Amino acid sequence: MAIEIKVPVLPESVADASIAAWHKKPGEHINEGETLVDLETDKVVLEVPAPASGILESISAPQGTLVKGNQVIGILVAGETEAKKEAVGATRRSPSPDVPELSPAVRRMVKEHEVDVSQVKGSGKSGRVTKDDVAAVITRHGNRVEERVPMSRLRTRVAERLLQVQQNSAILTTFNEVNMQPVMELRTKYKDSFEKRHGVKLGFMSFFTAAVVAALKRFPIVNASIDGNDIIYHAYQDIGVAVSTEKGLVVPVLRNVEQMSMADVEKTIRDLSLKARDGKLSLEEMTGGTFTITNGGVFGSLFSTPIINPPQSAILGMHAIKETPVAENGQVVIRPMMYLALSYDHRIIDGKDSVQFLVAVKEALEDPARLLLGL
Repeated sequence: MAIEIKVPVLPESVADASIAAWHKKPGEHINEGETLVDLETDKVVLEVPAPASGILESISAPQGTLVKGNQVIGILVAGETEAKKEAVGATRRSPSPDVPELSPAVRRMVKEHEVDVSQVKGSGKSGRVTKDDVAAVITRHGNRVEERVPMSRLRTRVAERLLQVQQNSAILTTFNEVNMQPVMELRTKYKDSFEKRHGVKLGFMSFFTAAVVAALKRFPIVNASIDGNDIIYHAYQDIGVAVSTEKGLVVPVLRNVEQMSMADVEKTIRDLSLKARDGKLSLEEMTGGTFTITNGGVFGSLFSTPIINPPQSAILGMHAIKETPVAENGQVVIRPMMYLALSYDHRIIDGKDSVQFLVAVKEALEDPARLLLGL
């Protein structure tokens, strides 16, 4: 029985999608529920599963094609005859179980330069071979490699939004530094009991999120946004947490963080991060947000000026923790220090508010008891 493979119904905010990758070729067998094709929108990658087990008979929308909701993009023949099984087995070379699946771009490089991928050590997730891995092999053989590939929908949209916010906002950045020793000591003391009690590790993000929420309550303008000539004050804190994935930066949102415990924050961040890295975030989980926290420190960044995520008006940048000589009570001591950066829209946030907000975050982190006492 022939089954039409259709693009899922897209949300109202998404006009179309593009075919990111087909996981099967015509004539190949696929099991029900196995991912057949990836669709990329300007916000998220959608995985389309096979509606039944069978043979992919044809593809009418190859990689790179723009498609609409409910559009037919291929035909699947449910079930398979023994003759088809034999034909597929004879014409398709089974990949070695030791060689991870290749992305379309990597597969193209491997084919063009005749690289034996079984001899390439992958540096990607789960040992996956990346373009850099293949390029390194080619370079060692004396070839100079250049490859021109179109931007993904996600990367294109990110680029558009970054240019848009630079053109339409008056962005300034203010900096401070925080002594992370109190947080680190508190985390070391309670991390084992915290994980045993709540089933999740105690990280730095819950401390930063709690500090940010407390500061946003004191300085609500930092949690506000502009709509035309109006300022919208949000009586809730929906915090976006920037997560880096293989396909680019995404910002899942924690809703109503002011009502969450630190354990709730850690669990939600863990779940959203796993979904982000697996490409399974829904559009709803990436929509909205009143403030964003980004952590360049996980990549070793010591200092940066993050760009706000519109229509939000501010973003907090965390950075790497470095042991630094500082003066305390007339003595030079070594402390684990981190630079903080707050980028904000100067159209509605004055320098005084931005500085005081950042100082409030710093004070909460350097004396976590303030969070319990509401100081």
